[in-house]
Amino acid sequence: MRAIGYTRATDVHSAVEAVTSDPGSSFLAGGTTEVDLLRLDVLRPHRLVDINRLPLTGIEERADGGLLIGALARMSEVAEDPAVVERFPMLSQALLLGASAQLRHMASMGGNLMQRVRCAYYRDPESACNKRVPGSGCSALEGVHRGHAILGTSEHCIATHPSDLAVALVALDAVVHVEGMDGARSIPVDDFFLLPGDTPEREHPLTPGELITAIEVPALPMARRSLYLKVRDRESYEFALASAAAALALEDGVIREVRLALGGVATKPWRARRAEDVLMGERAGDAAFTRAATAELAPATTRPMNAFKAELARRTLVRALRTVATTGGGTA
Repeated sequence: MRAIGYTRATDVHSAVEAVTSDPGSSFLAGGTTEVDLLRLDVLRPHRLVDINRLPLTGIEERADGGLLIGALARMSEVAEDPAVVERFPMLSQALLLGASAQLRHMASMGGNLMQRVRCAYYRDPESACNKRVPGSGCSALEGVHRGHAILGTSEHCIATHPSDLAVALVALDAVVHVEGMDGARSIPVDDFFLLPGDTPEREHPLTPGELITAIEVPALPMARRSLYLKVRDRESYEFALASAAAALALEDGVIREVRLALGGVATKPWRARRAEDVLMGERAGDAAFTRAATAELAPATTRPMNAFKAELARRTLVRALRTVATTGGGTA
């Protein structure tokens, strides 16, 4: 058993300083993924910096209708917050569908964005994985890849991004606030997740020691008419085979504004901009929804075991759009 040091941070600056000055250390929040990976010997920090006592748990309502959510707010608290449920139902639904009740009570918002992929080859130290050991290869390419990505892939990695929360945040144009030794900065959430390309081990544009402090969800009146739809192998608790976050603004049945994102099918939370472009100015209905979904999935790169995901994602996006257009959202 390896010895691991432990430090409890009392403020943001000391937490950032502790990890920045010691590259072999890492932050510890809810630990719902990190502790698993420590036990599997996939992650090997020699020190954990516990940030759970930092004052980053609030959910602040902005005057314009937006929200500022502390990075250490627990998923369950955010999912049940009245302002989230009323103004951003897709966000509440994504959180509720994203984990079991026990995990939601422990997992933090910032930690959810930083969770590692659920690829079995990444979690097996004996398998080749470019995320874990750059340059070692990708066992999933010729291995079991039923749950792997069909969008945003590269020859070095096809691991699917696991977060449901992040899909909703990408659709909502959220902003991630971080703090490091050089000060605070803000990163649009779509830029916060990197495509694997030639460097799959680099998943975020963070510098060593930078810490997520908050997630800002800007005001978006149309988000009151929104939905997060998740399709999975079992209803009780499972990662998405395909999911869709959808929000629509309609005027006399015509789409005036739309926000769409896909999960379960890409190497990062996937903003469906092709589909959005197709839908703008179109009359809401299955014909337009199908054209949009088909356009979004056109660049998909499938393999024998995950080829079904292209059609499943198309159907999931159409169903989400249909539900929002006819009922305004809610569960589906």
